[in-house]
Amino acid sequence: QVHVVESGGGLVQPGGSLRLSCAASTSIFSFLRMGWYRQAPGKQRELVAGTSSGGGTNYADSVKGRFTISRDNAKNTVYLQMNSLKPEDTAVYYCNVVPPSGSPPDYWGQGTQVTVSS
Repeated sequence: QVHVVESGGGLVQPGGSLRLSCAASTSIFSFLRMGWYRQAPGKQRELVAGTSSGGGTNYADSVKGRFTISRDNAKNTVYLQMNSLKPEDTAVYYCNVVPPSGSPPDYWGQGTQVTVSS
């Protein structure tokens, strides 16, 4: 069983920055993948950014050049640095982790609210 806890959300003005953190209850060194998703009211959950165990990253087109995903294996934490925030980035942001084996195949955090508004 892996527990995942997000933090760092809040209210920020357009153009501002936030850094989200996702802390796992166990070592993430061998995790196959860790990712950030978001869900806005009335919309489906969508992938924002992901990082694989090999170090590769991928981003949604809407956040490329503004968001950066990174991981600190020593702290069992993955981060999402969000710059140049826009009102359309407003959503609940969720962390998803994929351990190398076991059931269930992945785990989700409870989510953290990000609101971009003046």
